[in-house]
Amino acid sequence: MDNRQADQHLLVESMFYHALPPRHRDAHKGSCGSVAIIGGDDSMLGAVLLAARAALLSGAGRVYAAMLSKNAPAVDVNQPEIMVRTPAALAHLKQLDCVAIGPGLGRSVAAIELLILWLTEPAGQDMPMVLDADALNLIAEHAHLAKLLKSRRAQTVITPHVGEAARLLGSGTEFVLNNRVDAALSLAAAFNVSCVLKGAGSICAHHDGTYFVNGTGNPALASGGTGDVLTGLIASLIAQGVAPLDAAKLGVFAHGLAADNLVAKGIGPRGVTASEVLREVRHVVNRLSSHD
Repeated sequence: MDNRQADQHLLVESMFYHALPPRHRDAHKGSCGSVAIIGGDDSMLGAVLLAARAALLSGAGRVYAAMLSKNAPAVDVNQPEIMVRTPAALAHLKQLDCVAIGPGLGRSVAAIELLILWLTEPAGQDMPMVLDADALNLIAEHAHLAKLLKSRRAQTVITPHVGEAARLLGSGTEFVLNNRVDAALSLAAAFNVSCVLKGAGSICAHHDGTYFVNGTGNPALASGGTGDVLTGLIASLIAQGVAPLDAAKLGVFAHGLAADNLVAKGIGPRGVTASEVLREVRHVVNRLSSHD
């Protein structure tokens, strides 16, 4: 591919100046999008909390967090605005605009049952969804889950890293690393989704054969929890009214730009935490949406 062709696929800042719906003076929490993050089995509660905090700080009006662990907290003491529910209780909420499943989910029978519920119930069928982490590993392991994903009516965004992508494709990681665009396009087509293949130069591929390459980001993102932040960010953007593919593009761009901004301020790249990234994401999203 020559440089001119590569430039046609590169995400640039000006693409996102009008991506987010404007906030009107009479806006209220219900008009700003409601998102649920589901996962958090034992020892992995932080993944859900990071994703939920990212959803909240990137602009969602209402954020729910549901955790599988029996030791789940009743409240996020550092971000009490997040509403903690049981996974079963979420299925009865009528106001959700997007659900993200996977951060810290684990691979238990309960996790499989949860995925089946959201992939088959009418509420889940008609709702945009973001799938990450162990949700993707379970889909790679169980053919019936993969079939349910392929047949969804609503749009889905999947956000695999290289290892998860390889498992979904039934290939080795070297193949994915050496064929990143083709791997992302293959996943998008195979599962009828938009695919964010994470890594240096994240690929956003759509099942119609289009794809985009992200140029923001740096090694500051090579720390635990930053992928959970991206999941919450994309889900939040969808809940706020951004089309799922556009939310994936804006999400990876803003996520990477947040890390770039932190390094430019002298924070990192070593030692940057996911919590620092999600707070910087707030500044990035507001600046991008402030352009006339």
